[in-house]
Amino acid sequence: MKINIGINEESRKAIADELSKVLADSYMLYLKTHNYHWNVTGELFHSLHEQFEEQYTELAEAIDEIAERIRSLGYRAPGTFEEFNELTSIKEDTEEPEALEMVRRLALGNEQVLRTARQALKPANEAEDEATIDLLTRRLDVHSKTAWMLRSHLE
Repeated sequence: MKINIGINEESRKAIADELSKVLADSYMLYLKTHNYHWNVTGELFHSLHEQFEEQYTELAEAIDEIAERIRSLGYRAPGTFEEFNELTSIKEDTEEPEALEMVRRLALGNEQVLRTARQALKPANEAEDEATIDLLTRRLDVHSKTAWMLRSHLE
């Protein structure tokens, strides 16, 4: 069935392509955060273990919402690790950093998601896609606050 939601196909594709990058970055940040939740050690263990759990739980919900928005625009949401790895600007860790290095890397990851989401706002704004604008604005708020909280550990 042809999609007729008041946004032309070219704009829907541009928005979906940018949202796919937000989805990939969010998924990679989710994986990194969950990994750190499992593997954090040291005197900050308890507080960071809980903080990381809150963050990855929120990210899991966001990932679903972003993917569903891509689908509502009429495009397939990327869903494999290979696709995410190709689209993301967040790299996975291959070593086991100490607790405060985990915090630093997660702060950087949240800042990267912010930059990716800001890029996705451009085609959404041009197409006057309020639903995507709202989704991205909420993501900007969450990642700004999360990055601030993480950076506060490092001061």
